[in-house]
Amino acid sequence: MYRLPLIAIGLLTATATHAQTDLSVRPDCGKAPACFATITDALAAADRETSARWLTIRVAAGDYAEKLTIRRANVRLIGAGVGHTRLHFGAVAETAAMYDRNKWGTAGSATLTIATTDVTIDGLTIENDFDHPANDALPAGDPRKVSASQAVAVALDTASDRVLFDRVAMFGYQDTLLTRGRRAVIRNSLVAGNVDFIFGNGMLLIEDSEIRTRRRGTVTTEGGFASFITAPSTPIAQPVGIVIYRSRLTREAEVADASIALGRPWHPTTRFADGRYADPNAIGQAVFIDCTMDAHIHPDGWTSMAGTARDGSKTAVFRPQESRFADVGSRGPGARRRDIGIRWKQVPTIAEVRRIFAKDWPAFTVVR
Repeated sequence: MYRLPLIAIGLLTATATHAQTDLSVRPDCGKAPACFATITDALAAADRETSARWLTIRVAAGDYAEKLTIRRANVRLIGAGVGHTRLHFGAVAETAAMYDRNKWGTAGSATLTIATTDVTIDGLTIENDFDHPANDALPAGDPRKVSASQAVAVALDTASDRVLFDRVAMFGYQDTLLTRGRRAVIRNSLVAGNVDFIFGNGMLLIEDSEIRTRRRGTVTTEGGFASFITAPSTPIAQPVGIVIYRSRLTREAEVADASIALGRPWHPTTRFADGRYADPNAIGQAVFIDCTMDAHIHPDGWTSMAGTARDGSKTAVFRPQESRFADVGSRGPGARRRDIGIRWKQVPTIAEVRRIFAKDWPAFTVVR
């Protein structure tokens, strides 16, 4: 029997005295009331609802080839379970700039974008199904090869806050999950990708989940690393970046031992009054706490990343020692304590992270 998470039960109880708050999505709606053939149409109906009450959209099992943006606050999107309800789209950065307000193809490629507050996603698979391995395997100079091959599954946009993902799976390759809003929690879930596949400047807590590194189309190494799990660009004044707690770091069969970095510091190219160059204040924070790590994790844990110098060349190098990286209490063949970063005064505990997330988010105590 499918059960709603506790957070959803509480919210449903709070709205029980109001008018109908459920919409449904299934291919065989016919003339059923509040039923839609696509998630896109259901979200459009939700946008027309002007009250502040919570709306629940229940999505039946099936494949939904749609590209979605959730803009209405207080929305629950609930599927029939991972492996049963699948949302997928194949946009890629090279051709997706039209979808982003700033014409940034990476963000524009997202299958699901959340651009509002108070959203719960439960019980579905979200995938960017652009064939990254096949593209990766094409030789340089092949006219079929896509150069900007970032393909996001989920984008937490700048307006997002108090977003919960429970029992979901996110599949992509390069840049699976973009965080650039305020607080988001992912629990009891799977996030899968290869290059920098959890990245951005937002506040993200992943707990009790699986972080799976996927194969690449060719054996490519950068500084001795085949791939990278996180690429945070956390603003220096922000106390929390990407925190991965009590989760399992796993791999596909083709991923070699000691080949994967826990993360590297991303300093996005940014336009300033004196030019366009890597943001010096993006002092990335990524913390792994009490995780289990397979042998694919490199003994060094972290690595450097190139950025745009003031002369426009890609020659600036940002080192992990200048970032806020830590691996605390982890276990397994790929684990060792790695607390580095000259800006690191004190690695935050999970209790401190939770206090930051709980502020003005009453339901966060239930998420715990």
